[in-house]
Amino acid sequence: MGGEDFLNRKLEERRQQNAFRQLKLPEGKVDFCSNDYLGIATNGLIEKATLRGLRHGSMGSRLLAGNYALVEETERMLATFHCALAGLIFNSGYDANLGVLSSIPQKGDTVLYDSLCHASIRDGMRLSFARAFSFAHNDVVELEKKLKLVEGGTCFVVTESVFSMDGDLAPLREITALCRRYHAHLIVDEAHATGIIGAKGEGLVQELGLQEECFARIHTFGKAVGCHGAIVLGSELLRDYLINFSRSFIYTTALPPVSVEAIAVAYRLLPLLNDERDRLSRHIDFFKNAAIGYQRLDSPTAIQVVIVPGNEAVKKMAVRLQEAGLDVRPILSPTVAAGSERLRIVLHAFNTEGEIEKLVSMLR
Repeated sequence: MGGEDFLNRKLEERRQQNAFRQLKLPEGKVDFCSNDYLGIATNGLIEKATLRGLRHGSMGSRLLAGNYALVEETERMLATFHCALAGLIFNSGYDANLGVLSSIPQKGDTVLYDSLCHASIRDGMRLSFARAFSFAHNDVVELEKKLKLVEGGTCFVVTESVFSMDGDLAPLREITALCRRYHAHLIVDEAHATGIIGAKGEGLVQELGLQEECFARIHTFGKAVGCHGAIVLGSELLRDYLINFSRSFIYTTALPPVSVEAIAVAYRLLPLLNDERDRLSRHIDFFKNAAIGYQRLDSPTAIQVVIVPGNEAVKKMAVRLQEAGLDVRPILSPTVAAGSERLRIVLHAFNTEGEIEKLVSMLR
C-alpha cells in the first residue's frame, strides 16, 4: 500500500540517522530518567493517603455530563496554592499548552517564544492564526529586539521556567520587566518547577514573587506531582475563555474523579516534602561538583545534562550505563540539535548516594 510505503520510508530515514526510537521497560534498574523528582509516584505516597471510593470512569466532556464538584473544588484549591484567581484542569500538560496557545492568540497577534520551548507549545502555536517567532534560548537582548518590532495586535511571550532538555532556569525577572515595558502578556510553563522549586514546591514564578506579572501559568502534574493532568492558572476571565474556546478542553472526556482526587492528595503532600526537596538539592550539588570525563550543561535543577556528541556515541554510552543497572536514557537528534546529543540524567530524592557515586564513576 502507498501509505505503508511512506511510513516505511520515513522510518528507514530515522534508522539511517541512528535515531530510531523504541519503547523500553525500566526492568528494575536504578531510576535516573523519570520525572518523579520527589518520589511521590515511586514511593506510592498518593496510594498511602486516603483515597475515597471514587469511580474510575468519566461521564463525558465537562461541558456535558463530565463536570462534578470535586474537580471544581480541586481547581479552587490549586489556584489558592499557586496564588491565582482561578484555574482550569486539563487532561495533560500537552493538552493545556495546546489549548492555551491555539485558542488565545488571534490573527494579527504575535507570539514570541523561547527557542527551546516544548513541542506542545510549538504545536499550539501552529494551530493558531497568530504570527510566531522564536528568540534565542534565555536571550533577553534578542527578546527585546523582537518586542520592539511588534506592530499591531496583542503580543504574547512564552517561556518555560525550567527547561526539560537543558535543566536551566529562565531569567523570569528580566522577561517580566520586558513584558511590562512593551505591554506583552507572559505565559509560563512551570512543568519541571512544580513541586521542587519554592518553599512548598509552588514553582519558580511564585518563588520570585512574579505571579501578578503572568497572564497564564501552566502547572503539569505528570512530573514531581506524581499523577496526571495539568492546570492553567490566571484570571476568572481566562478560565471562562478557555471553557468556551479551548478545543483540547471542550472536545475531550474529563478526567475521572479518582484522577482528580490523586491530584488533590498530591498537592496536600507537597508542602510536607521539605526533607525530600533538601535531599534532592544535596544530590544536585554532589553531582554538579563531581569530576566526570564529559562536558555538561550548567543546571541548578534535578535535570543534569552530559553531552556525548553523535547519536551512535550517546546510545552506546547509555547502553553501558543500563548494563550496569543504571536507567539513563539518551536524547538523540533531531530532538536536540545535531552535535549536542546527550545523556539526560534526572536525579531524585529517593536516589542513594551510592547510586549517584556509581553513576559518576562510570562517567569518568
